[in-house]
Amino acid sequence: MEIRRIRIASIGAETLAGVGDSRALGWLGRVLARTVTPEVEIESYVLASPGDTTEALSHRWETEALSRFSAHTDNRLVVALPEHDANLEGSSARARLNLANILDRAGQQGISVLVVGPPPGLDEERNRRLDALNSAYHDVAERRDVPYVDTFTPLLGHEQWRSDLAGGQGRPGQSGYGLLAWLVLHRGWYPWLGIAEPTS
Repeated sequence: MEIRRIRIASIGAETLAGVGDSRALGWLGRVLARTVTPEVEIESYVLASPGDTTEALSHRWETEALSRFSAHTDNRLVVALPEHDANLEGSSARARLNLANILDRAGQQGISVLVVGPPPGLDEERNRRLDALNSAYHDVAERRDVPYVDTFTPLLGHEQWRSDLAGGQGRPGQSGYGLLAWLVLHRGWYPWLGIAEPTS
């Protein structure tokens, strides 16, 4: 049986690295643990950077991700959009352009991308700015036919998510990371990879 080899480079938010998770898996580790199939071998390289904005991502992603890829593998990019653009005034237009630049450059190089939007926090004013960013990001991805996982909308009023953040000084713990992983797994992960979704 021929094994299909996939390399995934993941850039963006601290949640990729499982910050605050006592199991040190984060949502990506949980997702990968549920993506086990004998026909596919997945290599994952996490390139999270604390405090990054989309502008920083747009400048550094190629140098870091391309060095992990190979001509002999199916190379893919996960963009876990950070929440830090919400700290910038009038950030939606700039953040939109930054994401567009990432997706366009990846597309030119034949790299398939999955975009995971930023989740909500506990600050209501900041959440209003994140809501606008989430809508802008979703539109950019949709216009380029790139799968987008909206984590903001389903978690905004989610009691377990908010409780987890409150107990972790604003960071998700095991429950929160589990919720993020569930959203990614059930909103595009398997079709993006071209893998059949598990039945159990």
